[in-house]
Amino acid sequence: MSSARHPAVPLLACAAFLGAGPALSQSAVTLDQISVTSPTPVQPIRPVTVATPALPTGILPVATDTFSPVTVVTGEQIARDQPRTLGDALFDRPGISGTTYAPGAASRPIIRGLDNARVRIQENGIGNGGVSDLGEDHTVPVNPLVADRIEVIRGPATLRYGSGAIGGVVSADNNRVPTFIPANGVQGQVTTGYSTVDNGRLGAATVDAGGDGIAVHADGFKTAADNYAIPGGIQRNSYNESQGGAFGISAIGDRGFAGISFSHYDAVYAIPGDVSADARTRLTPNQDRVLSRGEYRPVDGPIEVIRYWAGYSVYKHNEVGIGGDGIEGIQATFKNREAEARVEFQHVPVFTALGKLTGALGFQSDRRVINTALESFLPKTESRANAVYLFEELELRPGTRLQAAGRYEVDRVSGTAAIFPDNFLPENGAEPFQFARTRRFAPKSVSLGALQDLPFDFVASLTGSYVERGPSGYELFSQGPHDATATFEIGNPNLKRERARTIEASIRRAVGPLRIDATGYYTRYTGFIYRNYTGLFCDDDFASCGTGKENRQIVYQQQNATFYGAEIIGQYDILPIGDGFAGVEGQFDFVRAQFDDGTNVPRIPPYRVGGGVYVRADGWFARVNLLHAFDHRNIAPFETPTAGYDDLRAEVSYTKPLDPKLYGASSVTLGVQGRNLLDADIRNSASFKKDEILLPGRNVRLFLTARF
Repeated sequence: MSSARHPAVPLLACAAFLGAGPALSQSAVTLDQISVTSPTPVQPIRPVTVATPALPTGILPVATDTFSPVTVVTGEQIARDQPRTLGDALFDRPGISGTTYAPGAASRPIIRGLDNARVRIQENGIGNGGVSDLGEDHTVPVNPLVADRIEVIRGPATLRYGSGAIGGVVSADNNRVPTFIPANGVQGQVTTGYSTVDNGRLGAATVDAGGDGIAVHADGFKTAADNYAIPGGIQRNSYNESQGGAFGISAIGDRGFAGISFSHYDAVYAIPGDVSADARTRLTPNQDRVLSRGEYRPVDGPIEVIRYWAGYSVYKHNEVGIGGDGIEGIQATFKNREAEARVEFQHVPVFTALGKLTGALGFQSDRRVINTALESFLPKTESRANAVYLFEELELRPGTRLQAAGRYEVDRVSGTAAIFPDNFLPENGAEPFQFARTRRFAPKSVSLGALQDLPFDFVASLTGSYVERGPSGYELFSQGPHDATATFEIGNPNLKRERARTIEASIRRAVGPLRIDATGYYTRYTGFIYRNYTGLFCDDDFASCGTGKENRQIVYQQQNATFYGAEIIGQYDILPIGDGFAGVEGQFDFVRAQFDDGTNVPRIPPYRVGGGVYVRADGWFARVNLLHAFDHRNIAPFETPTAGYDDLRAEVSYTKPLDPKLYGASSVTLGVQGRNLLDADIRNSASFKKDEILLPGRNVRLFLTARF
């Protein structure tokens, strides 16, 4: 690989303990779809400057000292795509989809067909503190516009965060708790954009500054959009707006740092769909959050680094609309108070007869209290979890590594249980018997893996894991109507632990003109917990089930299930152009999920294939790409087939370096991006409302980002 073909670009990165900081990569962060390995759990957080090839789009090179699969959306791609939800930011990444319940407002990521309780969403290492896992209509109180990067972590690395991360971890990382002092004393970014499909407008800004051992951070964002256009019309009741920001301060020294931040988030957004639109349903979430993190490096002794994370959040939203009495008002209220803390001790390397051993021991504690009112399906619940986890890595020789990870957790979930008839139909109009109940679980998880360098810069990895998860409060204790989703949800207080056995194999090549990342996996679930649509309808109480018309009856049940799938993404640089190159790219992903009785797991994303061409040279970036989703006909009982679609996308942008002394900015990027340019009917097979909601039609978006 000649330097003329791939000019070196300096990259400031950190080698972090499984995501404790920005990942040390071998590529400039100028990509959009990224599938790489996770940061190793044994390297200290130490800023380094790496001369690396600038890649156009698609895949970061594989860091050869790690092997847990991670998908990354870089800060540059966030500034170009300007997503308003994490689901929007990740929707077209291989192996990832979104719930798209309220596009642009409430879309939670789906990883390999798994969502809600199996996907942990966090910001700077601490859980997001919302209630998006309780229902797809609930937003995630994290705005991607102020994130430096978004990571989706799968595999052994998830054991660091909890049994609720059995499907993966979505991590939004930013500098709200400052971890560095800018070289010039101050740096920042301002971005703005406009989208035609919904008259969308947004703005966001981040500033980092400091000196003499003190660093500060401030950020803010504001977004607004009208009802979005769909082919042939408008999706009623789909408007949204949000705003928020944060301030943080840290003390930074030679041996570590410690800091704290405060952030606020509030929004209002409407829920599209037939019943919701008629009722003018909208949600008004707001959250206050305090986060602290730090690290310390002892001068000597067996401990190399001590790190901690701690956070506390208070969240509330009202669900507002026209009730059954024809009067508009608050129909339901959800409140969530959540605290979480984690501390890790990374030991010094130990040189054994087999090789160098590195690793870390961690402890985690969580407490969550959910309160609801009015037409809410969930009574008050309290959840507590305490855990210990251990990661160890053995370097047998250069290019060969073995890794083992384990986690032991003690969970307690308290709430009000209800006993329903086996056929979920009322008997003589009686309501179900209710009683207080506490469930205790002790999930145990372990993973083993190996990574091997191969000829021609290929890297192969093989991992196996056994992970247990205790059922969540809403899976156990749900028992009533949910106004915004138009469902009547029934939990099962007798659910058992869910167990997953997974084997995953990957091969990657991330340097040179050809880059490829291919992963295949197989997971066997014992006692897979899922929401089953019974085919019945209810109104606002159980006595109406079977004769009601407003709410679909949803029941939490348990069956053995098998998931398997693959994700492939690749690029090939064909032609040198100026100081860059032109190339082609492609991707494919699928997930297949069945129960042992031969029926299909509900709400699974479709098979997808895509590809296109790109050019990056002399400050210009251009791309044309088509993503095709196949018809989804592997449906569960009472589901309907979902037609496939073609999403044609294009983009052109120009980045101009500037003299900060003259212009006050170091660079400016101006661009235009098109999505769904064929104005196709796009329905998401993983959405509860796919038959009622079309995703946005043809959209052209202008974006501008200035860095200083």
